[in-house]
Amino acid sequence: MALMAPVKDGQIVETESQKSLKKELTANKNGMDKDAFLQLLVAQMQYQDPLEPTSNTEFISQYAQFSQVEQMQNLAATSELARATSLVGDYVYVKTVGSNGDPKYIYGKVDYVAFENNKAYVSIDESLYSIDDVDTVVDLEYKDAYDKAYDFTARLNKLPNVTRVDLSNAEEIDELEKIYNEMTDYEKSFIASDTVKKLNSYIERIKEVRAAAEEADKKDETEDSGDAGEDTGGDETEGADKA
Repeated sequence: MALMAPVKDGQIVETESQKSLKKELTANKNGMDKDAFLQLLVAQMQYQDPLEPTSNTEFISQYAQFSQVEQMQNLAATSELARATSLVGDYVYVKTVGSNGDPKYIYGKVDYVAFENNKAYVSIDESLYSIDDVDTVVDLEYKDAYDKAYDFTARLNKLPNVTRVDLSNAEEIDELEKIYNEMTDYEKSFIASDTVKKLNSYIERIKEVRAAAEEADKKDETEDSGDAGEDTGGDETEGADKA
């Protein structure tokens, strides 16, 4: 598996995918696998004391240990491949480390699984990540409901204090009320009760603001009609005096 990294300003920049693969390769290199065990066994046979050779019983015992190690590794690899294969089509979070050393999460759909050197790798957006770095498996309906609730709450919190609401906020409040009313019961379960109370307070407040605005408009219309009547009466009196 080749590790290729982009170059920026003359410096090699590792992506999150490459960091995940490099970490896995380093772990495999530092670990004791069946090949290393077999090399130790061969070296022991090659450099044993000819005057006190290792007995056949000891060789058989060591070979049996080697077989156990091999079977355990094969079983672990099979289990890992099965676990990775079961994630195909699922949406997951992969935990990596950013350039500043802080944890960073990659979210996406597992398109396929690659299996090399007894290790499984999941592909997300054509980038490979170690199965060991998969942090969370997320149901898509859950993710959509969570994101919808998060965006809804963020928009609601951007509104001014309820006491400062005016007609300029009416369109946004109407839109938030519509979004909430169109949510399913499952999606509404992601909205905190305090957030619902806050929404209702905005709805009631904008009704009061609109009612006050309508009352003011009616008052202005009445005053305008009265002024027009007074002007007309004045003209008629002036005409009568002239007659």
